[in-house]
Amino acid sequence: MKISRPFSLKNKWVLITGASSGFGAAAAQAFAAHGAKLLLGARRVDRLKTVAARARKAGASAALIHELDVSSTASVETFIAWAKKQLRTPHSAFRNLHVLVNNAGGAHGVDPVATGTDADWETTIQSNLLGLLRVTRAALPLLPPDAGASIINIGSVAGRTAYAGGSAYCAAKAGELAITRALRHELLGTGIRVGTIDPGLAETEFATVRFKGDQKKADEVYAGMNPLTAADIAETIVWVASRPPHVNIDEILIKPTDQADVGKVFRRMQK
Repeated sequence: MKISRPFSLKNKWVLITGASSGFGAAAAQAFAAHGAKLLLGARRVDRLKTVAARARKAGASAALIHELDVSSTASVETFIAWAKKQLRTPHSAFRNLHVLVNNAGGAHGVDPVATGTDADWETTIQSNLLGLLRVTRAALPLLPPDAGASIINIGSVAGRTAYAGGSAYCAAKAGELAITRALRHELLGTGIRVGTIDPGLAETEFATVRFKGDQKKADEVYAGMNPLTAADIAETIVWVASRPPHVNIDEILIKPTDQADVGKVFRRMQK
């Protein structure tokens, strides 16, 4: 019987978008612990520097950073051009990116459709949906065929269950799920793996951004329950990427034990 061995991440190049905080920053740490080489992108370069420094201490054999705004095609193309230069060595071609983590995203506002704003809708769609398409299109030529490479998209339970005040975000994450499924068809036969990890309530900066800095409202989202952490999702990302090359984890829906569904959350009495 053939023995199934995990895919080694040691010295493999991993590209993570939205790496300055939350799931992206935690994923950098998790991959670093496996000795991976990191290409980290986000708008907040000052935070990226901190993430990269921590990743090096955690064991990353390289942790390189560059500004990236996935809502801008020019920014994405500049970032990928930079990534190509980092991947190219005197002894090998540059097609050796092995993991792409499309993490950049976030929700903006909680208004119903009747009072929603173009600015919030456009920001949400750009970062979660069009940004995913742009980065994947640009990075695909860097992923080698039949070598265990993975595209891991970060979705949300919101892409599977709509709720009031989440029209644009739910639509964007439903689109992420559809793109992931389409890519699975388009890349069939290349050996490049494609999957989505869709978290439920996870305590990061997500709610703070969504409520536009209102920390009290953000804290209320997680009050009385035990949410997922960024580390929980990061561990899952690494697990997906390290499966044997013949194994593709198509979709993972991951929720805290205290959450049965959107809007169905067990909350303990607060003192």
